[in-house]
Amino acid sequence: MKNSLKKLVPYAVVGMFSGATTFGTIQYFDKKDNNSDFSYFHEANNNAQFAGINSAAIGDDFVKAAKTTVPAVVTIKNYQTRNSNRMSEQDLFEQFFGNPFGNSTPKQKQQQAPKDMPSGLGSGVIISPDGYIISNNHVVAGANKLEVILSNKKSYVANLVGSDPSTDIALLKIEEKGLPYLNFTNSDLVEVGQWVLAVGNPLGLNSTVTAGIVSAKGRSIDLLSQQSRTPIESFIQTDAAINPGNSGGALVNINGDLIGINSAISSNTGYYEGYGFAVPSNLAKKVVEDIKKFGLVQRGFLGVGSLDLSDDRQVAIYNQKEKANIKVSSGIMITEVSQNSGAEDAGLRKGDIIKKIDNSTVETFADLSAAVGSKRPGDKVTVTYIRNGKNYTETVTLKDQKGSTSFRSKADLSVTEKIGGSFEELSDRYKVSFGIESGVIAKNIEEGGELDKIGIYDNYIVIEINGKPVNSQKDVEKVLNNYKGTVSIKFMDEYGRIYQKGFKMP
Repeated sequence: MKNSLKKLVPYAVVGMFSGATTFGTIQYFDKKDNNSDFSYFHEANNNAQFAGINSAAIGDDFVKAAKTTVPAVVTIKNYQTRNSNRMSEQDLFEQFFGNPFGNSTPKQKQQQAPKDMPSGLGSGVIISPDGYIISNNHVVAGANKLEVILSNKKSYVANLVGSDPSTDIALLKIEEKGLPYLNFTNSDLVEVGQWVLAVGNPLGLNSTVTAGIVSAKGRSIDLLSQQSRTPIESFIQTDAAINPGNSGGALVNINGDLIGINSAISSNTGYYEGYGFAVPSNLAKKVVEDIKKFGLVQRGFLGVGSLDLSDDRQVAIYNQKEKANIKVSSGIMITEVSQNSGAEDAGLRKGDIIKKIDNSTVETFADLSAAVGSKRPGDKVTVTYIRNGKNYTETVTLKDQKGSTSFRSKADLSVTEKIGGSFEELSDRYKVSFGIESGVIAKNIEEGGELDKIGIYDNYIVIEINGKPVNSQKDVEKVLNNYKGTVSIKFMDEYGRIYQKGFKMP
């Protein structure tokens, strides 16, 4: 497996990331922003009605929604050069891509696909008449070429505008006008029990529509941590059938309005077994707007480590480690406060229990993730918390990971952010064991990043960069800081095999 499976973390030191998304001065769904350069992202009215018990009425509603949605949902083909060692490893997201070459050949015996065949298949949703398409990060990750096929079979080469592993959202663009598209609606208003349709291209079957209900909201399934150090999970759960190839497709209400982007399934087989999960439209919309405006997501942080008091396993592990006697309840207990963070500035302390962010009740980590995930550095949030049995309220100004409230551009990214990974020192004992004189351990390799593309995964050893030995992350930064051109990397895999590969510095 490319990244080793995540070990159970007793309590997340997450910093409460936010902002997943916004560009310009964002107005939310209840207000219009006439100055927005994304104004063609039409918002649906909120006059949604639930389908009645009458079967004919339900059928009629489904037909209308399907006719609206199907023309705006596309097939996305991901073409990429796979490394020979990668084909023997379980792809964390293959269950969502599906296998376009069939399942008759055991995974360990698969050969590299022909150059004219896609490595993965997924879906996408047209969200503007001039060709902007939203999909999943895992659908487009690692692509050398992205092909978009409309429901009318017209094909286009798509440009990847940007993607966000933390929310599993990506934004693509094709050059066309007058395209059918879907309206966003306010996913905060979605109700458990509400009828929904899932539209996509599962199992190689184009324009497939399935129906179900919203089974739950604010679900965290600990999936996106496999591709991001700062995952934001607050999925809409549905029992509408979602299968491999549905990823990136539309979850809509009976009006055909977009309430989510289908992303994952909970399955022992990789196929539908009862539940699928979609990124809420509010979060997805803000992500693509940020990408469109800034080229990357603007993410703010509360600046705390956390313990989900509703998770009995986390609580038990925390009690054992800290020799504490915390009771399972609801809310998020602060386990540490980061220096120079908004939380520190506001006077929040270890042991405080967060109960609300603004007007949103916080019972689980997913609730906190969703509440802060729509914010950016510089945004202010009202935090309601319990300290020593008493309720308090403080206003917190969110900051980025570097303690700034300013927006960032691609030029502001660190070297390791640009290449998609970080590095830890390798002990002298291991250097001797591997027979090498230098090296750093690759960590937090991002799906679709430059290191990932050349076959460097978590725990691989980077020996040299541009012919220069590296023994720390500072060494890596020194070699690549302000560097432009082709980067040559010498690295070792888990079997001790040494490779020399390269990429163009982004």
